[in-house]
Amino acid sequence: MTQAALPVPVAPAKVVNKWAVAVAVSLGALLEVIDMSIVNVALTQIQNSLGATLSQVSWVVSSYSIANVIILPLSAWLGHRFGKKRYFVFSLVGFTLASALCGMATTFPMLVIARVIQGLAGGGLLAKAQAILFETFPREEQAMAQGFFGAIVIAGPTIGPTLGGYLVTNVDWRWIFFINLPIGVVAMLMNLAALPDDPEVRDRSTVDFFSILLLGIGLGSLQTVLEEGNSDDWFESRFIVTLTVAAAVGMIWFVYRQLVSKHPVVDLRILRYRSLWAGSVLSVIVGIALFGALFAVPLFAQTILGYTSQQTGMLLLPGALASAVAMPIAARILQKVDPRIALVGGALILVVAIYELSDLSPQTGEAQLFWPLVIRSFGQVLMFLPLSLATLGPIPKKDIAAASGFYSLTRQLGGSIGVALLTTMLARRQAFHRNVLIEHLGAIDPHVGDRIAMLQGSFASKGFSIDDAHQKALFILDRNVSVQSLVLSFGDTFVATAVLIAVFLPLVALLGRPNQGAAPAPDAH
Repeated sequence: MTQAALPVPVAPAKVVNKWAVAVAVSLGALLEVIDMSIVNVALTQIQNSLGATLSQVSWVVSSYSIANVIILPLSAWLGHRFGKKRYFVFSLVGFTLASALCGMATTFPMLVIARVIQGLAGGGLLAKAQAILFETFPREEQAMAQGFFGAIVIAGPTIGPTLGGYLVTNVDWRWIFFINLPIGVVAMLMNLAALPDDPEVRDRSTVDFFSILLLGIGLGSLQTVLEEGNSDDWFESRFIVTLTVAAAVGMIWFVYRQLVSKHPVVDLRILRYRSLWAGSVLSVIVGIALFGALFAVPLFAQTILGYTSQQTGMLLLPGALASAVAMPIAARILQKVDPRIALVGGALILVVAIYELSDLSPQTGEAQLFWPLVIRSFGQVLMFLPLSLATLGPIPKKDIAAASGFYSLTRQLGGSIGVALLTTMLARRQAFHRNVLIEHLGAIDPHVGDRIAMLQGSFASKGFSIDDAHQKALFILDRNVSVQSLVLSFGDTFVATAVLIAVFLPLVALLGRPNQGAAPAPDAH
């Protein structure tokens, strides 16, 4: 008589604490987001310490951004090939060690190389963190999970300058990197404990290194054009023209190889989901509004109002706190309201707040900036969170990692495009307003003559000769014209940002509504 086969015992699945996972991966993402902006307030100190020129020191920021955008679309493939837990923890280790190298840099090239390593490691944190949250939480809890994550993504770029300004002013610029070390170690330990173990890696397909090279050339060249284009006078520079051609050739060739490959390193077929491509276009606009406005306000505070780095950081802090407060409120709203409706409401709030910022003047004080910045933070939350849910929520979990990497890339590129466009617009609109003001001053206006005579008399009373007093009076008048033209150009950039958001708002109609049940079929989008 044949003995019945005994059932093979199955090891019980590890119970995953969803909120422990959320805290762990969000802490890792926070490191990456803060380091996008924390360096900006320390560039002068880095330049003086390491003997770099003004044009060279910008590469401390550019090198990180370029490395970051190259790795973002590869994050899904890397997580699939090596395991998402292994890859996320490895990225944390790499980011933390690179931060230590940045802080210990004794030469400028050493700092730039360490920033490249930091950017490559950091690119694996933001997109993977969001993908892990979508894969960990059920659909009915996505709003709360993404709200928690979104508070970090939005508040991070504001916390960066605040923290960086304090450290640079009171300690040393190297501590903007050293502060990552204890946080990085804690994040590593939390993720090792919270994330479920990866299954046995089965992907043994040949690595398409040529496609990775094309991606690096294409995205790296594009990001360099965006970062350095304005300082090199755009297409007047042979360097920028060459990089633009390299970006176009690299990306077109890369896209072709991915579409015909059986094992693509970046799955571009995920763009068959309507919500993803429509949401990604809107993500670029949100990136422009978020990072562009975050770039313009500190620049205005420092160049026009004369704020220090620390004062500028404190100016932005209430907005960061408002974002943190708004996220759980927005998450609860999204449990009852269609994300697309919330997105439109957030966009309208953001448009109003940004338009209010267009009415700035040299006499603007912290009190006049407080409410527009706080209201802007609420608007950004009500755009960012519903957009993430409406873009990624309808996508099946098997494609969420690839979709999240692509979506994060568009937001990052949007920020770079926003800074590049607004920097160029500031320079050109300042020249335009200066010419207009000079034309008015050149007209037969008795007030101009009276102003010059008053200034000249003031300098003459202090012992200056008639000619010197006249020259100083003209210098003061010219400086006032420059300041006023710059103020007007800032106003133009805020108006343009508000109009841009309003123009692209109809794309909301193409977004999907996250299903509460099973994942939708691919052809449903």
